[in-house]
Amino acid sequence: MTDTAFVKGHGTENDFVLLPDANGLLELTAERVVRLCDRRAGIGGDGVIRVVRTDATDDPAAVAARGEARWFMDYRNSDGSVGEMCGNGVRVFALYLATHASIDPREPLKVATRDGIKTVTFAATDDGDVAITVDMGAPTFGAESKVTVGEHTWPAVNVDMGNPHAVTFVESLDDAGSLLEGPTYDATVYPGGVNVEFVVRRGEQHVAMRVHERGSGETRSCGTGACAVMVAAAQADGAERGTAYVVDVPGGTLSITWTEDDRVLMTGTARLVAEGITTL
Repeated sequence: MTDTAFVKGHGTENDFVLLPDANGLLELTAERVVRLCDRRAGIGGDGVIRVVRTDATDDPAAVAARGEARWFMDYRNSDGSVGEMCGNGVRVFALYLATHASIDPREPLKVATRDGIKTVTFAATDDGDVAITVDMGAPTFGAESKVTVGEHTWPAVNVDMGNPHAVTFVESLDDAGSLLEGPTYDATVYPGGVNVEFVVRRGEQHVAMRVHERGSGETRSCGTGACAVMVAAAQADGAERGTAYVVDVPGGTLSITWTEDDRVLMTGTARLVAEGITTL
């Protein structure tokens, strides 16, 4: 093992270990990801994000983005599996580039991901923070299914936001139990696994959720999941496009809008909380 620089950050308490690797020299194995994410023996996190230039990795998504995006977000779940997309992770990734790399936060930032290029914009908030908005792309819908926790089964809306999501509306978020075991679902509908969101309504255009992420378990937030929840709620409400929804997650709040041109815009903050050297 060699000493490796890291930065720890989170978006609405969905936390990540960032590994700066501009030149693509790190070997990021599944075993190393698991060690880094271990909350007792490692740094701890819901996932690992390698920060690498698109011209310094042969990942097909990065190669396809060359010429349009300079940076690639190589995201891994805490179990070591490769992740297609991470909405909270993109905000943390963008904040890292805005504070540690030579990008101009006054200009839109294009980030290459395994779900295509995401455009990120920065704006100052009234309290002096930075609001980070990500164009998450267009949602797609699949066959409806069911989700089961213990003895309870609910219908679920199938929304893909780069990751597959099963969104189910419940009477109380307590109905989901501890989620330690994880909910069960129809594997024929989600052969590659699925993120499951449990949702309650808090008011007009205002919902709250809990999430069980495939590869990570229950997390304090899920950006793609919050987008899927907003889309499912707006569709059920018959809301006009362009209507902003507030989505409460255990780790904070996100504002999400489904636009007239079929784009989902997610706005929230991000934090970088530590940096150092690891030998894991």
